[in-house]
Amino acid sequence: MAGYTWTFDVASGVFKNNSISKKLRFAAIVNTVFQQFVKTEPGFGKKKGETHNIRRIKNIPVPTSAVLTENVRVPIDTFSTGSIAITVQEMGRGVEFTSLAQDLETFDLENGVQKQLRNQMKVVIDNAAAAAFKTTSVKVIAIPTGLSAITWEIEGTPTIPATVNLNYEHCGIIRDYMQATLQVPFWEGNWYAGIASTKALRGIKADPNFQFWRQYLRPGDVLMNSEVGMIEQIRFVESNNTAALATKQSVLGEALIFGEDAVCMIESEPFELRAAIPADFGRQKAVAWVGQAAWSTVWDTAIAGEARIVRVSST
Repeated sequence: MAGYTWTFDVASGVFKNNSISKKLRFAAIVNTVFQQFVKTEPGFGKKKGETHNIRRIKNIPVPTSAVLTENVRVPIDTFSTGSIAITVQEMGRGVEFTSLAQDLETFDLENGVQKQLRNQMKVVIDNAAAAAFKTTSVKVIAIPTGLSAITWEIEGTPTIPATVNLNYEHCGIIRDYMQATLQVPFWEGNWYAGIASTKALRGIKADPNFQFWRQYLRPGDVLMNSEVGMIEQIRFVESNNTAALATKQSVLGEALIFGEDAVCMIESEPFELRAAIPADFGRQKAVAWVGQAAWSTVWDTAIAGEARIVRVSST
């Protein structure tokens, strides 16, 4: 008589496979690094209308000589102002579920939904900030066209292809152009900020001049989210969000290098999670995130003293 065998004598289904993990896993999201470099505009909020106007005063031309002559009036210069308008938008997404699903599901369904909605909200906000950094109003484009060569375009949209990936030589050229030609003020202290794709960073990490963050941060210094290191006074953070920073011509990883006052944000309603009032006698439930905000570059010119962002890109 044949003996009992697990393989052949036990039916399939829950009798045979009845164990469930005690831990609920969640899908990963991209690094969210852009929003940390956005400054919220003061003076805007509820009851302020839909549009916020940022006023800007341009530089007064510097004279060849400011020496005065006795009995001659002081020369009078003129100055000009400008503004950029930002219109707030309402944003949000939600998820619905039933009380039956919540009651029967092994794990806490509502907590799981809220966690993933927070992740979605985080990515949406960061993508909006990234779009502001990359908008066509960002006029200064750096295109690597050689191992130690940059082609500059002042159009807001690249028109020629890159031939190599970002490297140490390019970072030095960009840093000097920002400092000497564009006169971009540092983001903080004596350094510029950079957001670079994983591929762009691969082009500079192997260089002996690249310093990892633990080599230059001192007690009290703030480590930025996803910061990897510094080269040529540019502190870089890594972005693996290929929707924000892509690979161009299969060789170049996109990057953004900028100084202070690059992108701002207006907010009339902070982003938050909200639970809907249960419908159908409590049988239908929903959770959503909502908020009211908008993002924009502060300066949309390539004029010295006004430009703030250099975008490393290509066709």
